[in-house]
Amino acid sequence: MWRTWRAAAGAAALVLGIAAAPAAAAGLRPGWTVAVVDQASRRVLLLGAEEPPALTALRGPDHRRPVLWSWSADTAPDLADLHPRWTWDLPDEAKNRVRHGRRYLVTTASGGLAALVDTVTGAAVWATDTGRGANPHSAELLPDGNVAVAASGGGWIRLYAASLGPRSTVHAEYRLPGAHGVHWDARSGWLWALGDDTLTALRVGGTAAAPTLTAERSVRLPEPGGHDLAPVLAAPGRFWVSTARHLWRYDLAADRFTRIRLADERAERDIKSVGDEPGTGRLLTAAPDHAGPCAWCTSVLTLHRPDGVRQLPGVHLYKARWWTSWGSGA
Repeated sequence: MWRTWRAAAGAAALVLGIAAAPAAAAGLRPGWTVAVVDQASRRVLLLGAEEPPALTALRGPDHRRPVLWSWSADTAPDLADLHPRWTWDLPDEAKNRVRHGRRYLVTTASGGLAALVDTVTGAAVWATDTGRGANPHSAELLPDGNVAVAASGGGWIRLYAASLGPRSTVHAEYRLPGAHGVHWDARSGWLWALGDDTLTALRVGGTAAAPTLTAERSVRLPEPGGHDLAPVLAAPGRFWVSTARHLWRYDLAADRFTRIRLADERAERDIKSVGDEPGTGRLLTAAPDHAGPCAWCTSVLTLHRPDGVRQLPGVHLYKARWWTSWGSGA
């Protein structure tokens, strides 16, 4: 059941398979990996990449490439008090963050759960239930150990004082209609937040135990429907911004949005996640394919420049993000 990216000659093939995950993946060092949020299995899956000649040797007992690592709140005993059966409904975010040499998964679910997970132990070092109506869509880890959460239903960005303990609910709040994305930018020292109509830079003040959020600047989007926000790794100081209809790049220094045109204009619509691979600049996007049971999910991951697709029948993906240098300890 091997499948690979249908890509230009010479491009590396991404080999994905849904199988039992190993207990730990801290020592694995693939060239690059991809984290996906699968709403069908209610898991975050870390999927590996190998060059075609290595495929045969890496086959598992069921002849599928096993995932490198996976996590689900459903099987996390330390989260039982947060009722993951409901709060982990429709997981929708998976980010790779490193702090003090330890790697973390930053994750959210539309059901209300937001969590920071140690990828070596699988333990949630912090988690909270934001409330089902809040519909959290993204989260971010800050240098002081606190966690920012963007909630579209709640219409807010919250900075939780996660550094106070595993169930801390102390937070600062900034109202932002349709909040969908949040990203900490070390260069500017601002917490960037994406809403329905604006991209806003928030200044973090106060202390780690009692943080504050203040709008430093706000830029109107070129069109409504802001959804994903991610750094352009190949060009620090710029950000990917997806809207309901197109993909954009925002240049902080020039204070300008530039539309990014893909080979297939249809691929620019309703992008749920976008990011470039360090070193190559290849774009990875996830967008609804309108072929599955939900209007917002997909069974297709798409590469751009060079172009390629990876189909995963039966999998309900919402976001996919590069997870580079996995296990490097960087």
